[in-house]
Amino acid sequence: MADRIQEVTRLLAELEAGDGDAASKIFPIVYDELRGLADGYLRRERSGHTLQPTALVHEAFLRLTGATGIEWQDRAHFMGIAARAMRQILVDHARRHRAAKRGGGLTRVTLSGAEPAAPEEAAEILDLHEALERFAALDRRAAQVVELRVFGGLSVQEVAHLLEVSPRTVDGDWAVARMWLSRELGTGSTS
Repeated sequence: MADRIQEVTRLLAELEAGDGDAASKIFPIVYDELRGLADGYLRRERSGHTLQPTALVHEAFLRLTGATGIEWQDRAHFMGIAARAMRQILVDHARRHRAAKRGGGLTRVTLSGAEPAAPEEAAEILDLHEALERFAALDRRAAQVVELRVFGGLSVQEVAHLLEVSPRTVDGDWAVARMWLSRELGTGSTS
């Protein structure tokens, strides 16, 4: 595992330096982790979601490796940004569905070519996104903890390393965020 982490960090530095081959070398190393993130995201969605995990992984990876101005730190940093990219793809997907439902007049084509998402699915992901954005305005770091833990699949130790705080701080932020989001979303509890 340590060798993989070091290899990803080295390749990210090469990618940042403009090495076009670095992206194709990183992808097989991080694919399983990215696929796990995508599965986690889509597991929280209604069954039959039109976006498939493989399509979500590929779209997020293309966004990440095509982005400019990112100073890649290490694998944890990459996975945190990948989690944010996947979340944004799902939010964009839900917004397009909502716009089409309101008579946007456009034919929506999903990455998988499947049928449109159900209205309640689009509303749920947008509600979560909007709640997390409101929470970020109150406590940016705790919102990052939620994003990295829930959507990024990172451990407490990885989040602590990435945010440069102690694991105990991450645990405290996590507890506060869970209570706030639970109350805000009216769910009773947040895992």
